[in-house]
Order: sequence, then structure tokens, then C-alpha cells
Amino acid sequence: MCFPIFHAWLTLLFFRLCAVTLRSRPPLVYCVSRTARTASLLSAAPQLTQRYETSLEKNMSTKVAVVTGSNKGIGLSIVRALCKQYQGDVYLTARDTGRGQEAVESLSSEGLKAMFHQLDINDLNSITTAAAFFKDKYGGVDVLINNAGIAFKGGDDDIMSTLPPSLCLSLSSGADTTAFAVQAEVTLKTNFFATRDMLTHFLPIIKAGGRVVNVSSFVGARTLNQCSPDHQQRFRSEDITEEELVGMMQQFVDEAKKGEHKKGGWPDTAYGMSKTGVTTLSMIHARQLSKERPNDGILLNACCPGWVRTDMAGPKAPKSPDEGAITPVYLALLPPGATEPHGKFVSDKEVQPW
Repeated sequence: MCFPIFHAWLTLLFFRLCAVTLRSRPPLVYCVSRTARTASLLSAAPQLTQRYETSLEKNMSTKVAVVTGSNKGIGLSIVRALCKQYQGDVYLTARDTGRGQEAVESLSSEGLKAMFHQLDINDLNSITTAAAFFKDKYGGVDVLINNAGIAFKGGDDDIMSTLPPSLCLSLSSGADTTAFAVQAEVTLKTNFFATRDMLTHFLPIIKAGGRVVNVSSFVGARTLNQCSPDHQQRFRSEDITEEELVGMMQQFVDEAKKGEHKKGGWPDTAYGMSKTGVTTLSMIHARQLSKERPNDGILLNACCPGWVRTDMAGPKAPKSPDEGAITPVYLALLPPGATEPHGKFVSDKEVQPW
């Protein structure tokens, strides 16, 4: 009787040991499996790193052009022309992502490939975010065209008096009645101060051989001639500093808000003053580049696209947006090794007096 009992006990013990062994195997298998995967990943790490570095090097060597305010009008035509002529990535930017994406899709329907990045030049965080993106992805920017700008329709009486009657009629139709003090502050905020913010953060990442184009206007040149002789002398001086120019622009805005701008030697045109500032700023920055980066071959200019049929200028302007894009694109695509124009005001691909 003892032997069967002992045999049954051994059998029960054997099955319990088997159960324990089976229960203990999954963690062992898991550990082995995890160790194998880790070893596999470690062995693949050099290849993954190499692929990442190769991709990064490819992006860094790819040229890139950035156009502000380019979801419509002259800016969109500039992007269209660059997509056809520029050997690199072309970025259409806009403050409104939806409108920007729609513009990219419209170009795609034409068989043109543009890329998009949100950029609102009136938002400093948007500017710095964009600058960081292009620095990280491309190592900087090869072509920058500062096109974004605004204008109050028909609000510049001093300039209107110097324009052909057909253009005056086009501009005066439905003229904006916003107080000049407001026009001065709002217009310079975007056209001058925000453009300056763009240059402050993007000029340091312009690559050697880069091209910078600031879209200005012949209105700025005419406005300059309507400033007081003292103001004209400073705007044209080769020793005017960026800080002095900023002070002059702010002085115009402050005196306009008080209704004392004419007494201070400023004309009655907010748009014109903003473009006088942009052209002068372009000349200041060009001199700085020549001094601080003499061997980098960067060319920076201001230009006038001409009077173009846009929401800003009206339907009776003589040039189409594509015609307006010709001079900005010409300056953006100045060939490698070119030394001129630099620090100039250019219209119809010709340097203009200032």
C-alpha cells in the first residue's frame, strides 16, 4: 500500500514541477527576445545615423528661397516665377495657413511645386519660428524676398497729386477715410518695422552667395523729395545708422498722431514714408554686409515692381502681377559671382537715382 501512495505522490510532484517550469519560461523568452531586439537596434544604429546624416547633408546643400506675403498678388507671381526658374526649394509664406495652402494648390494645378510655411511678419514669434525652421532644415536661406506690405487705398494726398490722372482716379475710387494718424501707425508697423524685424532675424542666416530683395516702391522715392531738406540729407547720407533711421520713422509716426507731421518736415503720405524707410534700410544693411561679410558675395537691394493690378493698387494699374514680379525675380537670381547691383534701388531691372 505504501508504494502506490509513494508513486502517486511522485507523479503529483512531477506535474507541479512541470507547471512551475512552464510558468517560468515566458519571462525567459521575453528577456531573450528583448535582448535580441536591443542588439539588433544597436547593430542598426550606425546605419540609421548615417542615413539621418546623409538626409541632413542633402537638406543643407539644397538651396531655398523664401517669399513673404506670397499667397496672392505680386508675391504669388514671384513664387510662380521662382518655381519655373530657381534651382531649389521655393517657399510660399502667408500669415493665414488656409489661404497659403490654397495658393500652393493653385500652383500645383499649374504643374509647379511650391512649399508652404506659415509666416506673419507682424508676429515676432512667427518670424523667429520660421527663421529657426530654415536654419535647422537648410542651414539658412539662399534667397529672401520681403514682399509683404499694406496700403490704405487713396489715402496719400501728396503722392496722388504727382500721379497720372488715370491712376489717381483708380486710387481715389472708394478711398479709405481712416484718420491719417491711424494710417501712419498701422502702415509703418507692417511695411517698415515688421520688415525690419524680418531682416533682423533672417539676415544672420542668409548663406554665402545669398540674395535679399526688399520690395519697395517708386512712391518712396517721390516721398523722399517731399521731405524737408534736412530729412532728405539724412535719408541719402551714407553714414546714417539703422538706429537713426528707426528714430526718424518713429518720429514721423509720433508727429502724425499729433497732427504735426507737416510742421516736422514730413509729407502727407504714410505709404510713401514706409517705403522711403524700406529703401534706406536696404542701403544701410547692404553697407553692413559689405563691411561684416565682405567675402560672402551677398547682394541686397530694394526694388519697385511698378504699378501693378492688385487689391492694393486697383484694377487700372498698367502692369499685371506677373510683370510686377520681373524685377524682384531678376534681383533674386543675380548670377553667382555678381557684385552689382548691391545696396541700390532698382526698377525695371535698372538702378534708379536715390
